[in-house]
Amino acid sequence: MQPVEALREIAFWLERGRESTHRVEAFRNAAVAIDDLSVDQLADRVARGTLGEIKGLGQRTREVVAAALDGDVPDYLADLRDDTPLAGTGLELRALLRGDLHSHSDWSDGGSPIEEMARVAQWRGREYQVITDHSPRLTIANGLSVDRLKRQLDVIAEVNGQYDHFDLLSGIEVDILDDGKLDQVPQLLDRLDVVVASVHSKLKMDPAKMTRRMVAAVANPHTNVLGHCTGRLVEGARGTRPQSAFDAEMVFEACAHFDVAVEINSRPERQDPPDHLIELALEAGCLFAINTDAHAPGQLDFLDYGAARAAAHDIDPDCIVTTWPVDRLLAWSRAHR
Repeated sequence: MQPVEALREIAFWLERGRESTHRVEAFRNAAVAIDDLSVDQLADRVARGTLGEIKGLGQRTREVVAAALDGDVPDYLADLRDDTPLAGTGLELRALLRGDLHSHSDWSDGGSPIEEMARVAQWRGREYQVITDHSPRLTIANGLSVDRLKRQLDVIAEVNGQYDHFDLLSGIEVDILDDGKLDQVPQLLDRLDVVVASVHSKLKMDPAKMTRRMVAAVANPHTNVLGHCTGRLVEGARGTRPQSAFDAEMVFEACAHFDVAVEINSRPERQDPPDHLIELALEAGCLFAINTDAHAPGQLDFLDYGAARAAAHDIDPDCIVTTWPVDRLLAWSRAHR
């Protein structure tokens, strides 16, 4: 095992287990610190006792590097490895999921480069992964301007070219503006594989105005997925937040009419939509997308949680677009543009 791989994998398992960011970053930063050094250079430092001179390596990470150089799986990594599903239900549906339409990189408010998100998604069995960084108005999340998104498209295409049996797709989580318009120029939205539209501001808007806002966004021919529709938070470091109020029946009828999928957001702190709204979306005949909304590689396994929630509502797998092969997915996502 290569030392960099061992450090990255430890970071993944810690992140998957929702350990502190500080612990995760200790291993991820150590991997970055030694990434430019060859195995021979690292071995020489271990032999001379100078490994600790590399900034970013502590006692535990040095032990991991030394063990990997000896050809062993480091004990710390061996103890962490646990591929048990994060949720104990929905396993049959989880096995049918091919991809994920909502994830973030360090181009906006994610913690890792696009290359790392792609590498882990492929390692975890995805057939496709969509990068959906934020749009310009969400400045707190370093939303992408037109020029930055154009540059990102080139990076995504370059990374995608490195894989034979995995597709890294382009996308955006575009902010739904107060009037229901989407926060990016239409000409650029045309170029993307998947567009997730989400409300991030004025979540306490008057219900009638919020309904008009959401329906207008759903009716936009660029919108493929309605992201975390209520905006609620039920746990986590950011505290809790009540769900926004809107006419859910009208919004979901619009989703069904315009062929827009309702996201089942797999983040533990969101669990969005609530169960009763999933039932309303089912009754309206909506499509669904089980997405992670991952902001870091270890969160890509959160798909387990979304699958469990969808299975609890007995959603037909064929009505879940993330069970579809990539050709069918892209035919759907581009159909109305």
